[in-house]
Parts: sequence; C-alpha cells; structure tokens
Amino acid sequence: MAAPITLGLRAELAVLGLRASPPLRRRAGAGPSDDGHWTLDGTPTTLPMAPDSPWSCGPDGRLTRDGVIVDVDLAPVARPRFYDLKTADGIPYEKLARLHGRHVLATTVVQTCVRYDATTRCRFCTIEESLRSGATTQVKRPAEIAEVAEAAVRLDGVRQLVMTTGTSNGLDRGARHLARCVAAVREALPELPIQVQIEPPADLGWIGKLRAAGTTAIGIHVESLDQNVRRRWTPGKATVPLKRYDEAWSEAVRVFGRNRVSTYLIVGLGEDPDELVAGAERLIRMGVYPFVVPYRPLEGALAHADGIGAPSHEIVADVTDRVGRALRRAGMRGADQKAGCAACGACSALNAVGG
Repeated sequence: MAAPITLGLRAELAVLGLRASPPLRRRAGAGPSDDGHWTLDGTPTTLPMAPDSPWSCGPDGRLTRDGVIVDVDLAPVARPRFYDLKTADGIPYEKLARLHGRHVLATTVVQTCVRYDATTRCRFCTIEESLRSGATTQVKRPAEIAEVAEAAVRLDGVRQLVMTTGTSNGLDRGARHLARCVAAVREALPELPIQVQIEPPADLGWIGKLRAAGTTAIGIHVESLDQNVRRRWTPGKATVPLKRYDEAWSEAVRVFGRNRVSTYLIVGLGEDPDELVAGAERLIRMGVYPFVVPYRPLEGALAHADGIGAPSHEIVADVTDRVGRALRRAGMRGADQKAGCAACGACSALNAVGG
C-alpha cells in the first residue's frame, strides 16, 4: 500500500522535476514546462524533465530521492494510440492535439500570437517554438480537431478536451475560431466536456457565443494580479487592465456559472505570496477558480534565456495550501468543472490538498 501523497512531496516534484525519460512527454508550446506525464497513486501528474533533480524513477518504476526509495506508486502514462493515425491530408494526429495527463486531449487551435515578439511576449511562453520546430500546425481546422477528438475518445478513453489559442488582433481575440472548433467537436461528440482558454475579448459578447457553441467551461488567464509583475512578465497582456479581466470573469461566471471559470496564477513571478493568496481568495468569492501553479523554466522562453529559476518548493507548498483551504471552504473543486486545467489538475499541487 503506497503512502498518501503529501503536499510537500507534490510541491517538490512539481518544482524540482524528475530524472527520467517517460514515453509521453511534451516540449515547448503554450503550456507550463518541458514535462513528462505520470500518475502518482493513480492521480495524473505532469513533472518537469530535470536531469539534475534529486528525484528519479529507476527501471523498476520506484520513485527515489537521492537514492532513497519513497513509497509512492509512480507510473508513466503510455503513448496514446491515436498518435499513430493521420488525417486524409497526411497530417499526424499528434501535430493537431496532444494527450495531457491521463484523460485530457489538448490543442492550441491557432499556434501564433500577436504578442509574440521580444517586447510584448509573455516571458514564460513558447507558443510559437513548437510551430517553428515542425511539431504542430499553425491553424487547426474545426473538422480536424473533431476527427482527432473522436479517435482519442474511442482509442484512448479521453474524457475532456481543452482548446486554447494565441491571441488575435480581432475584437474576439481568437474566440471566433474557438467557437467554430467547439461546435464541430460538439457535433461529433455531444457528451465530451470542453474547456476553452482565451484572453478577455474586446467584445464580451463572445463569452456567451462560446457557451452557445457548446463550451462547458472557460479559462481566462491572467497569471498575476500584481500590475508591476504583469508589466515585467506579460508586457503585452499587461496593456489589458485588470479591471477588464474582472469584467470578463464576472460575465463568464454569469454565463457559465460559479466554478466553471478559471484563471492561472503562477507562483514565482515576484508577486508577494500573501497578496497572491488574497487575490486568489477574491477570485474565489467571485466564483472563479484560481489554478495555482509554480513557474517552471521552459527552454526557448525569454525567462529561461535570462536564467530565471523556479521558486522554492516551500513557497509553492505554502501558497497552494492556503489557496486550497480557501477553495475547500467555498466548496469549489477543480474536478467539478468537468473540463480544463483545474478539472485535470496535473500541473498543480492543488489536488494534494483537495482543491
């Protein structure tokens, strides 16, 4: 019988990563790290691939720290079968969508962003690096995503779909294409929960249109609630006032309901931990789920080039614990969202504290 996963263990692994070569791994893109996909005591978990980590997984599948065995069940997520398929045009399904965690299909429907230049891009993001490497396509067509999703559900037991997008110049900020993709998937798979992730549209009416297309949940990601941190880390997005995020979150809660709206809050960007927790508590009162994750250096990102390292796992554990307690008091669980990063939970330690 494996020991229960403690918050301290989960936070250490989330920050320090694992010395291992898992069969399912992800490099670059819009996500939080170069990570491998595992289950810890059956819980989906993404861990940075870190050759200098004290944590390792040996050939016998045992988790060890500096050679000392830790009594936790660790298992790699197998490469999904849908990765072996191609569209009629010869595009590998793997270039159109990826398996995240154990049961989540994820795709970036437009792999370019108007903010992706040296002066305005988010310093932790590498959304266009995977495009430059040939690992994905620039624009995924709605029919392509529906085709891949059907195969992923049928062959690999996928239970939810997450669709994000690079920001466009239009008033919809990319919502128009997302809505078309949602509608196509909904026609093929009427019961599959879908989350979309987007910047606040200039026209907030698009939030309702995304819901009408069949979206289950929505992520409107701010990363930090400290404007000075935003200017340093997300200079392009920082031109969108926090007040506009509040308006978008409020409209999204009205349209989708309480605990169907989420936002990323990244620990380690320089925001005071107490202020971060206070901001998360305010979001919870609004009905917005604050998905707390540690900053993890990502090769190809501007911050990585500057040598900025991850935060301490002690700070990550402290913030996660306090936000997790606030979520429990409010009766908000990520799993209740049915789709999205909070519903999956693999990139955060919140699932170790009941969030």
